[in-house]
Amino acid sequence: MKNILIIGAGLSASSLIHYLLSHSNKYNWKITVGDLSLETAQKKVNNHPNGIALRFNLKDLEQRATEISTADIVISMLPASMHPIVAHECLRYRKHLLTPSYVSNEMMELHEEAKEKGLVFLNELGVDPGIDHMSAMKVIDQIKKRGGKITRFQSFCGGLIASDCDNNPWNYKFSWNPRNVIVAGQGTAQFKEQGHYKYVPYNKLFTNLRKTHIPNYGDFEVYPNRDSLQYCDLYELQNIPSIIRGTMRRPGFSEAWNVFVQLGCTDDSYEMKNSHLLTHKSFLNSFLPESKKSIETNLADYLQIDPQSVVLEKIKWLDLFSNKIVGIRNASPAKILQKILEQKWALETNDRDLLVMQHLIDFEIDGVEKRITSSMAYEGTDREHTAMSYTVGTPLAIATKLVATNKIELRGVHIPTSPKLYEPILKELEKLHVKFVEEETNL
Repeated sequence: MKNILIIGAGLSASSLIHYLLSHSNKYNWKITVGDLSLETAQKKVNNHPNGIALRFNLKDLEQRATEISTADIVISMLPASMHPIVAHECLRYRKHLLTPSYVSNEMMELHEEAKEKGLVFLNELGVDPGIDHMSAMKVIDQIKKRGGKITRFQSFCGGLIASDCDNNPWNYKFSWNPRNVIVAGQGTAQFKEQGHYKYVPYNKLFTNLRKTHIPNYGDFEVYPNRDSLQYCDLYELQNIPSIIRGTMRRPGFSEAWNVFVQLGCTDDSYEMKNSHLLTHKSFLNSFLPESKKSIETNLADYLQIDPQSVVLEKIKWLDLFSNKIVGIRNASPAKILQKILEQKWALETNDRDLLVMQHLIDFEIDGVEKRITSSMAYEGTDREHTAMSYTVGTPLAIATKLVATNKIELRGVHIPTSPKLYEPILKELEKLHVKFVEEETNL
């Protein structure tokens, strides 16, 4: 019996654990789920006869060694910064490792040692990163096999709310880590457009928008991700004239969100004085010039926004003009904004989230310019079983099955850009209704 150890049983691990437990009889697996919260681990195992739940503390050196040394495969669902700690233990005890997170430089440095020891460390196996790599490379490789020359690559992804659960003026609710939403885009976006390198600073990011459409799901706006240029090498598109990746939101979101960016409400670099005593109104007023005008008028005048605009209505809907107390000490503006938004953008019990992804790839073949549009949309079931957690956990679970059944010959540190990885994972995902619809058109 193979023992698969899952470290971390948070929301993103739900579908992963369910998949592995549901396949455990067929493949003779024992699934050990460890989390700081024993109750959380027990809830996810749900008394399955092939599951073991335990309280797991990565800082407990003895427990860490015992659990990893007795496992055959380790899956780390911990924060990305902790993966290298797990990886070193896996090297020590010669265990395969899988994670959904971006490959850090520290992880990449373990490539040769993992390869020498006959181990595979698979990373970026979630949705973004993960499904984005696999679905993009499938189209890219198909075009290259046909002899096509790729001239433009655009890839967009977004975690949103299903249309029939969309009941707020922002057309948005949290389906993933709220902090990541608050600080999204900080830095400088980098991409290529018609052979020219482009740079968009954070203060201009949410005005530098593109539009796209997904059949049956409508229109979306897209703001650029931080570094699209790294994908030139990852996807072997080194000489491509245009490449950009971006985040999808419903139209109108970015214009309103830009209010917080311009004011400085998303700054996480300092603590506000007496933050626990601030009201929502005084928090917002902290970033405005002193005035005898109403806060609504002061804000509109300062940012040159129409006082009757939809943007101001969205800000008002968040209760930012109210006297509600913030109530958290030693908080940065970003942390305060996060708390306010968590109260307004939370998924309700029966809410279903929506995960959308789209690639638009232009190419030339036989003197004809063409485009392949590859689109995917997946809706969650409820607040507990979200599309986001499903699309993170399921490809990771499928990859784990491939490793456990000796279907993966790769060794060392890898991401799923090889057909040996993406073909079987995408094939099974399609059977599980995570399906890309491709359309080819002439330009």
